[in-house]
Amino acid sequence: MRVKTWTAALALAGTVLATLPATAQTYPARTIKFIVPFAAGSATDALARIVGEHASKTLGQSIIIENMAGANGNLAAQNVARAEPDGHTVLITTNTTHGANQSLMKNVPYDAINSFEPVTKLGTISLALITNPSVPAKNVQELIAHGKAKPGELTFGFGSSSSRIAGEMLKSLGGVDIRGVPYRSNPQAITDLLGGQISIVFADISTTLPQVKGGKANGLAVSTAKRSPLAPELPTMAEAGVQGYDLAAWFAAFVPAKTPKPVVDKLREALVAAVNDKATQDKLLTAGIEPQSSTPEELKAFVGTEITKRAEIVKAAGIQPE
Repeated sequence: MRVKTWTAALALAGTVLATLPATAQTYPARTIKFIVPFAAGSATDALARIVGEHASKTLGQSIIIENMAGANGNLAAQNVARAEPDGHTVLITTNTTHGANQSLMKNVPYDAINSFEPVTKLGTISLALITNPSVPAKNVQELIAHGKAKPGELTFGFGSSSSRIAGEMLKSLGGVDIRGVPYRSNPQAITDLLGGQISIVFADISTTLPQVKGGKANGLAVSTAKRSPLAPELPTMAEAGVQGYDLAAWFAAFVPAKTPKPVVDKLREALVAAVNDKATQDKLLTAGIEPQSSTPEELKAFVGTEITKRAEIVKAAGIQPE
């Protein structure tokens, strides 16, 4: 009886092991969905489309982009976490879902570490501070002075965790009272800024810079420690007088937990090939995104570090979880 049981167990194990290489060989078996937690027109959306175009050729299957904005990215992240772990549903996301939500929100319906298999980092991007032309400030110091002179008059719109934390950092480090106004996405916040409903927006440089160059908004500074090569005329927030200010957004790909490693590896190879492609890099840089890649292990460790880092920023800014 024991012999039969062991024989059956060994046969089953052999069958499972035999199917793993075949999974990689047959992947992808159908169209792949890139789930983006922000609206069309956002930097994450732009990156997903640019990288997806190249990766689809490498993988030999179509890649469609599905924008699932809302709940600060939780909706999209939860959707992917619950998807079949076969590599056909990919979360193209940012530090919002895998860095800041864990501190900004009381209830996050997924585990940033354990609900996903990390695939690779995809890039980083600077945020730019822009204002409606009606705001009487030509630089950051004048903006802070105006805010101090008229507490609560200035408003900042935010459609992602990065844009929110950026605004809250300006409040805490600059010692100025600015009211935050939430949006489903940064493009929506920028639309209201252009319409005069809000005063300022911190958002990725790919969506803010065109408004500045078009004369529809004033650009005051970038959020990162170094100036952006796409807008070298804009000083950093630190250069503009807000010492200790340094914030960057990042992008990465994740699939549901328990996705077979051979599938993760094949997907990663396609994404890294896209990020390393010169034509794709040029498109990303034009969108304000600096291409970057990593191993799954490096990305997992990075997410852990980012969760801790964002928690410290949120605490210092005095933000209460919602």
